[in-house]
Amino acid sequence: MQDNLFDLIIIGAGPAGITGAVYAARKGLNFLVLTGDIGGQAAWSSDIENYTGYQFVSGAELTIKFEEHMKKYNIDIRENEPAGELSREGDIVLVKTAKTEYAAKSVVIASGKQSKELGVPGEKEFRNKGLAYCATCDGPLFAGKDVAVIGGGNSALDAALQLIKIAKKIFIVNISPELGGDAVMRDKVIKSGKVIVMNNTRVTGVLGDKFVSGISVSNKEGERELAVEGVFVEIGLIPNSDFAADIEKNDQGEIKVNCRNETNVKGVFAAGDVTDVPEKQIIIAAGEGSKAVLTASRYLAIQE
Repeated sequence: MQDNLFDLIIIGAGPAGITGAVYAARKGLNFLVLTGDIGGQAAWSSDIENYTGYQFVSGAELTIKFEEHMKKYNIDIRENEPAGELSREGDIVLVKTAKTEYAAKSVVIASGKQSKELGVPGEKEFRNKGLAYCATCDGPLFAGKDVAVIGGGNSALDAALQLIKIAKKIFIVNISPELGGDAVMRDKVIKSGKVIVMNNTRVTGVLGDKFVSGISVSNKEGERELAVEGVFVEIGLIPNSDFAADIEKNDQGEIKVNCRNETNVKGVFAAGDVTDVPEKQIIIAAGEGSKAVLTASRYLAIQE
């Protein structure tokens, strides 16, 4: 194992992991990146108008830019190989995947988050059969159809704004008393004329035969069915942190870090949406990723 000992392993290739990888390459570290995909949540976003240097860029375009930046440094990235288990033995951190086990002197966890599920009847049965968790990915399949977006925050508003250009009619089913998210996005949704907002409303089931044909919802007026052919679940995200059993987390499963991105385990750092750092934004994740790798680099220098 010592013959194949990396200085650093970066887990994840969203904005935090990719930015961290660029900094690790510039520091001349012997490292690799383990990830399920490239781009993370950024790849799912449609209209990004708050990333410095871009007046407007789509998530897909920004992801391509990220990849191009990594290619400049010939970064060793193992796609479709997410971390399955992380542990520490002596001075070495071990990362297991479905394929093999890697050893490193330090690790930066930048594994991001994944979509929450509704947990209602029909959800699992109709996944990819009219029910989806990514409007950017699957929205074009529902051109001219009535659809429902479940949620009331920025993710739901972003999905609705994408679907306004595609779908016939959009229901936003929001469990809260009113829509959250950014005021600019709310105004665009409400003024579109294609969106019906249903606040204080809960989804109780996903309906259909081979494909989605509707959802059942419940509110103070009782229970009813909405005839829709597409359902987009946008009720929030949960951290991809289960593999890091010994890392301290908050009650939401987010990894606790200090201002230097250090966790409670020596040599293990974390950055981006998987952490308890407030405000989950692409630009914040990128900055945290660079900071985590700089801290890891300083840690490695001290150990030598």
